[in-house]
Amino acid sequence: SPAAIQLTALLLPTGRSRGAIISQYYNRTAQLRRRNSRPPLQQLCRTARPSLRQYDLETDPARARLEEKRSLLVKEMLSLSPSKCSRMLLHMPLSLAEKRMFWQELSRQRGTLRQRTEHRTSSSSSLCGWSKDYIILVSLGAGSALQLWGCWNKLQPWLLSWTLSPQGCWSLWYRLLSQLPTMQPWHYALKQIGGRFGSSVLSYFLFLKTLLMFNVLFFFLLLFVVVPQAVYPPASANPQPFTGLELLTGAGYFTNSLLYYGYYRNVTLNEPCASSPNSSTGPLAAPSLPYNMPLAYLFSIGASFLITCILLVYSMHCSLRESYCLGSSVKNLAVKVFCTWDFKVMQRRSVKLQSENICTQLKELLAERRSRLTPLSPWHTVVLFLAWFISLGTVLVCVLAVHHFSEHMDMQQQEAILLALPFVVSLLNVLMPYLYNLLAMWERQESPVVQVYVSVSRHLILKMVILGLLCYQWLSRRVVCSTEKCWETCVGQELYRFVVLDFIFTLLDMLFRELVWRLILEKRLKRKQRPEFDIARNVLELIYGQTLTWLGVFFAPLLPAVQVLKLLLLFYIKKTSLMQNCQSPSKPWQACHMNTVFITLLCFPSFLGAVIFLCYTIWSMQPSETCGPFQGLETIHNSGQTWMQVLEKCNPNITWFIWVYQHLVENPLLPLFMTLFLL
Repeated sequence: SPAAIQLTALLLPTGRSRGAIISQYYNRTAQLRRRNSRPPLQQLCRTARPSLRQYDLETDPARARLEEKRSLLVKEMLSLSPSKCSRMLLHMPLSLAEKRMFWQELSRQRGTLRQRTEHRTSSSSSLCGWSKDYIILVSLGAGSALQLWGCWNKLQPWLLSWTLSPQGCWSLWYRLLSQLPTMQPWHYALKQIGGRFGSSVLSYFLFLKTLLMFNVLFFFLLLFVVVPQAVYPPASANPQPFTGLELLTGAGYFTNSLLYYGYYRNVTLNEPCASSPNSSTGPLAAPSLPYNMPLAYLFSIGASFLITCILLVYSMHCSLRESYCLGSSVKNLAVKVFCTWDFKVMQRRSVKLQSENICTQLKELLAERRSRLTPLSPWHTVVLFLAWFISLGTVLVCVLAVHHFSEHMDMQQQEAILLALPFVVSLLNVLMPYLYNLLAMWERQESPVVQVYVSVSRHLILKMVILGLLCYQWLSRRVVCSTEKCWETCVGQELYRFVVLDFIFTLLDMLFRELVWRLILEKRLKRKQRPEFDIARNVLELIYGQTLTWLGVFFAPLLPAVQVLKLLLLFYIKKTSLMQNCQSPSKPWQACHMNTVFITLLCFPSFLGAVIFLCYTIWSMQPSETCGPFQGLETIHNSGQTWMQVLEKCNPNITWFIWVYQHLVENPLLPLFMTLFLL
């Protein structure tokens, strides 16, 4: 053939010409393909096919000559390097099946040769290595030594070949790199959700995974504050008995524990010259660098918030670039059709999952292309205006109800009513979305994306306004507390109760809205229909819970750990409920921009509000007189200079750290710099 002749000129003539062998092999295979002596399978009955499969295989002389030429070609290719061999197979005028067969034969024979080489190498090992093995055998005893000897004989050739051949090292490295995506948390679960319900529902679980990462970042508090205080516990009063109600109220047994601000003391742990354990300003001369607990408390929280801020901005940048700049859905249809399938997938379950995923993505792209913006009619404009007027009016009513209820609760001091205000707020957060769903049905938005954005906006306004009112009351010290000594602990207990009751109401809402409603539809109404997954509502619940955690991390250092446990339970419970009780969206739509919107809402209304709340607490609020690491000080911020003086006297080598603190932390232009950084 012409291709074989061209290939002959490119190959080096070692022994017999490889090009001639390839040419003869290709010509012979072409002749065998044109043979018509064997009848086609369609013309035979089903019972004749087993005998047909063994038709003339042993007695065909042409096949024997073809096998001989093939073995000769394989022997010639064994003398080449793997890279040259792959290039040679690439230019061969053969089918893919024949090339694959050649490559398998080459790999098999190379493996046999490598095993022989390894056997010769291992048999010629040094006397020192043999004597070391013998000493190990004698010292460990007969039974265990025989087991170790067998394992060593199995592992020694593999380790020797791995260390001697760089190709083995690189192949192992590439295999590890290829397995990295599958080692991510919930890899298969996320693929399963995306393939069955689409990218819109998948965006919720991806956002939950992102929140879990942000809460893990607060390990600085655990490492530098909680662990040292647990190692050196303060001499406190007798703890209260544990009754079980503390898991809901956060009071009682948990009041004097590592969970809250009031447990931590203003002591220096390794200060040998301290005259008083309760004094944060000991003598200004100390022989060693002390570990100041108030300084560690403040800087750990500041470092955690700073790293979270950087990661939030970076996540917004990456998501914005992928969804708005690179994720144009108009041009991705041909890419989805021709370039999406992963040919490395071999298992039947993975193949089915990938096919479902691609089918769902194609539906989303087609639905997005079909949707066109239509001009609004005057009646539709009036309906939208009335819907927004009703939603904002209900927000105002809810805020006034929470304000009057909290004012009434200030007059009560019983511990049994500590759950009243969190109960009312959580109940409003659960019931008001049903009103917003009725308004959405009345509006009849054509685009499901616009409908989700409107729902997110209404939920966000309700939750953020209520949280703003609660923050004002907490900073005004209008909080129902089981103890009057430490208002920071009272705020931490209040935020703990909000987090716990929010989780309980989320589970109850999921139980009645998904499971019970599915049973009613299937058993009573006899409909083949299931409820849909409410993306806006579930995402705003995540943002609300994360905002509570950021607000309370200063008053309850272990609150991020509670949030991590809550998110883990939510993922598995929500996934199980989604698979069993929900159906895919009735209108497929691509949520390419949803992750960007969620991260933006998490950054600016949620994180920025928590940072403002924390900065106001540090710069303006006076800490408690009898508890906490900042007791006896005017403000938390003004105590930094005193600590810097103590550190400078203890160790003059850290003057650079004092300079950084004075010019960065105490700089009056710090809020301006932070605003520019966020922008």
